[in-house]
Amino acid sequence: MKTYGREADSGKTRRRVGIADFAVTGDGAVLTTSGLGSCLGVGLFDESAGVAGLAHTMLPTAPSDADEVAKFADTGIAAVVDEMRREGSSVDDITAKLAGGSAMFEFDSQEQSIGERNVAVGRATLERLGIPVVAADVGGDSGRSLRFRGDTGVLVVKSAGDERQL
Repeated sequence: MKTYGREADSGKTRRRVGIADFAVTGDGAVLTTSGLGSCLGVGLFDESAGVAGLAHTMLPTAPSDADEVAKFADTGIAAVVDEMRREGSSVDDITAKLAGGSAMFEFDSQEQSIGERNVAVGRATLERLGIPVVAADVGGDSGRSLRFRGDTGVLVVKSAGDERQL
């Protein structure tokens, strides 16, 4: 986990979020991640506080002894929200954008693919926290890369030669 506070703004920097990781920024940085297949990317934004966070979660639900909270949609989202609160955000002002959750593996033995389960748990966690999902680009069968603008909350999704803003 990386946290970027309100130091003097030296221009919009780009900060990379790895797999099973998250970052929070209060200085308008652009948070990026790539390699979202069945993984779920969650962009959280509080416009009034100027705080944004991006999580790249791999699996839906953490076991009770999980030490890598960002790896799981349920605990990863909660960890980003907690860090955003420490940066001055109010959960009542946070909105969410989702991307990823593709059905990448045909050998998945569950009724739902891992991507579908990631999206379902992500949505349920956000609902439990009272955070509305205002945009989503989920499902399908292709990977995605994300650029999340910490100053505006715009999520740019790149997938198979296509680029769109949420």
